[in-house]
This record gives sequence, structure tokens and C-alpha cells, in this order.
Amino acid sequence: MFLASHQKIDRKYLTLAEEVGTELARRGHSLVSGGATVSCMGAVARAVRAGGGRTVGVIPQALRDVEIADTDSDELVVTADMRERKGVMDARSDAFLVLPGGIGTLEELFEIWTTRTLGHHDRPLVILDPWGVYAPLLTLVEGLHAEGFTRPNVFDAISWTTTVEEAFDLLEKRTRHLEPSAEELGEATAG
Repeated sequence: MFLASHQKIDRKYLTLAEEVGTELARRGHSLVSGGATVSCMGAVARAVRAGGGRTVGVIPQALRDVEIADTDSDELVVTADMRERKGVMDARSDAFLVLPGGIGTLEELFEIWTTRTLGHHDRPLVILDPWGVYAPLLTLVEGLHAEGFTRPNVFDAISWTTTVEEAFDLLEKRTRHLEPSAEELGEATAG
């Protein structure tokens, strides 16, 4: 999950992160996030654990003290740098949910979106944006697409939602689509 770690944001973003964490736990999923206790990152992890869910935090050594590492995580992975952090989060995630955040969140979003568009993975990518924070981004990408700067599937690689329920419904639907059927599992075993 990609979301804000900056602390000077409106309370509504923290409330959204808490709602997401509660729903994630209720639906029986685990959280892979940036491993900090601050802002939305901390709020979502605490809500997941309060709901009985499992959390995996991934934090670079350099941010351990700045963002205050989430030592309450079920598993805390400390990486050498941000690049390794993203790689670990990517490898440990079945799907990607993006909440409003800053340039770090955007950077993570673009990497997953780009690699999905290029066909490097087919895991679901969903933006949850109840207040239209990312509306200018969508307009920008639509303009880039109109000018021919993006692949035709750029919008097929991502979903934009406004409610927690809608975001999780899409993630679950698209994640189930990736799971092998009983027939495929039987064929793999028999082969």
C-alpha cells in the first residue's frame, strides 16, 4: 500500500487510512506498507492490527528514526535504501492500493503503473481518492495519452475509485482473476 508519511495533513486522510486498515483486516488480507508509525502509514498499520490483521513494514535504514520504524509490525524489514524498499514491497504484494500522498507516493505509483503497462506484472493497481487529489494527475496522463506519449493500455492498467468498499471489491475481483483455477492446478500437478 502506498500512502502519506507526512504529518502536516488534514485529519480526513488519517481517517481514510484507518478505514482502509479496518476493512483490510475485516476482509482477511495482510498489509505490506512503508514500515513507519507516522501519518497515514502508521494509521493504516495500527488499524489493521486492531482488526486482527497481519502487517509487514518495509523501511530503509536511513528513515528508521525519521519516520519512526513500526516495531509493532508482525514483520519489520529494514532495507539499505529506498530502491530496495520498493523492491521488497513489490515482491511481497499481491495487489497495490494507493491513497492520497506526496511525491514519494507518486513515485511508487508510477513505478507500479509503468511496469504493469509494460506487462511486467498483472497485479491489480487501484487508486482510492475520495476527494479528487489525483484528478490533476489523471488529466495530465489523459493529455499525455492524447499526444501519443503513452501506450494504449495505460488506463487498463489502473482503476480509480472513491470509496473504500469499491477499492477492495476491485482489488479482490482482479486478484481472484489472477489465481489459478482448480482445473489449472490439476493440470499443473498432472503435467
